[in-house]
Amino acid sequence: MISTLPRRIARVRPLAGDSSAKQGQYFVANDAANFGSAAGQEWTVIDSPFSGSLANAGSPAVAGWEIGSTVAQSDFTFLAPSAPANVFGMAHNTGAPGRALPPQAFHKASTSVIGPGEAIELSESVGYVDPEAELTIVVGRACRGLTLETAREAILGFTIGNDVSARDLQKSDELWISAKSQDTFTPAGPWIVTDLNYSNAPISIVHNGNELKAASTADLGWNVEEIMVYLTSFMTLHPGDLILTGFPAECARINPGDTVVCRVGGIGELQNPVVASTWA
Repeated sequence: MISTLPRRIARVRPLAGDSSAKQGQYFVANDAANFGSAAGQEWTVIDSPFSGSLANAGSPAVAGWEIGSTVAQSDFTFLAPSAPANVFGMAHNTGAPGRALPPQAFHKASTSVIGPGEAIELSESVGYVDPEAELTIVVGRACRGLTLETAREAILGFTIGNDVSARDLQKSDELWISAKSQDTFTPAGPWIVTDLNYSNAPISIVHNGNELKAASTADLGWNVEEIMVYLTSFMTLHPGDLILTGFPAECARINPGDTVVCRVGGIGELQNPVVASTWA
């Protein structure tokens, strides 16, 4: 359920400590309104916010990382905000033209999810690839049959997702699996914001330092609550699931050597380099 107080929640990995700490996942929270302030750099270790999800269970406590401990942001690296069972994107979800069509979701493999700073890998044969910065719903509890009135109760908060899309493959693959689910094609993070006014949040991409034309979540055809109602009308969503809501702004082709930054107002920035894949 969305909190009434500003809060960021992140899934992180310690940079130092014993081997179990450096291989584990820990959840931390920060209540500072100013993300860049000194208070915004000090985090508190919390239990997993995804009740009942084994994939999102916290690692065993180690020295300095017990529940309630304070850790500095410089002491860890951000992971993707959850280990989702399901990842979805919304097709044709921009403006009136999108709303004129029935809502439609597509699947993105959970194995395509990577965290902030991890590399988007492009194979030589993949063709034209675009990034898409998207407001992303993070599901907080198992839910089915939601209504417009109950939809927000099932949402933990929001993060930034990059719906990396191979355009040539979209033309040849009607289900978009090869276009959307390649390894590394769903960067997400850096954290979850639980109290976000998402009705008119700016969305934009910075490509190699060049900020492209921005848009807003107000430009989406189907809003957050409607998307949750649609998806849970035919399936159960699980704690940690990610739902990318759509990309209404300008994008530009990415190539190995590029850097792409996805921005969503009220959340922050998600930055990832682009590299050549070692796969064929």
